Amino acid sequence: MLVHPQFDPVAIQLGPLAVRWYGLMYLVGFALVWAAGLYRIKRNPQGVWTQKDFEDALFYGILGTILGGRLGYVVFYKFGDYLQEPWKIFYLWEGGMSFHGGFVGVVLAMACFASSRKQDWLAITDFIAPLVPLGLGAGRLGNFINAELWGRPAAVPWAMVFPNVDGMPRHPSQLYEFALEGVALFAILWWFSMKPRARGAVSALFLIGYGAFRFLVEFTREPDSFLGLLTLGLSMGQWLSVPMVAAGLGLLYWAQRTAAQGRRKG
Repeated sequence: MLVHPQFDPVAIQLGPLAVRWYGLMYLVGFALVWAAGLYRIKRNPQGVWTQKDFEDALFYGILGTILGGRLGYVVFYKFGDYLQEPWKIFYLWEGGMSFHGGFVGVVLAMACFASSRKQDWLAITDFIAPLVPLGLGAGRLGNFINAELWGRPAAVPWAMVFPNVDGMPRHPSQLYEFALEGVALFAILWWFSMKPRARGAVSALFLIGYGAFRFLVEFTREPDSFLGLLTLGLSMGQWLSVPMVAAGLGLLYWAQRTAAQGRRKG
């Protein structure tokens, strides 16, 4: 049986300024996305992206991630609480971010970016999609360091006790998500995008992959105490992942069909 190390949530203390691990992992995630994006541009110098295009898009994406993630958490998870104390929406240092909200925020941000540059929206999301798991993986490590979003009680050899919760061995579900939503999804999308694909296919695979991985991991993750399990015994994270998989399958079908029609016309 393992025991969570109970890291100090503050990574660096400089007088009154405290840099927390969770925020630091967000910075690490954005840095990894930036580095991987530049690598892709250098590998394909004849592509439609320049370094400036990518850095501008990344700025849009950061805003979409933070605003969408926070508002998604407010709406999907604690709407009633924040309705009574709306000023706490701005208390970002207290935590509370939703991937699904951040995802919607990034999608809208990329749509705004595409419109401002008169570029193809799906071409942009196809370029961005393989990079996103790097940020997701960093965020899940931040969850683990903070000893939050812990798993359900488990009897597996690698079960971990989270002393801040109780003395029960639990699934280290944050590490499962790091491995699946971060490492595995990045490897799949990076490999898939190495060759020319139908427009929208890479984005579709991201939707399917993330939705499926998140749905599975939620079976090992302790549901939020203020929500519990919902209809059919599924968690909020699972119900939010179902439409992602459905949308991904629909987009993949459309992408392959559109590409096939284009080849026939050509």
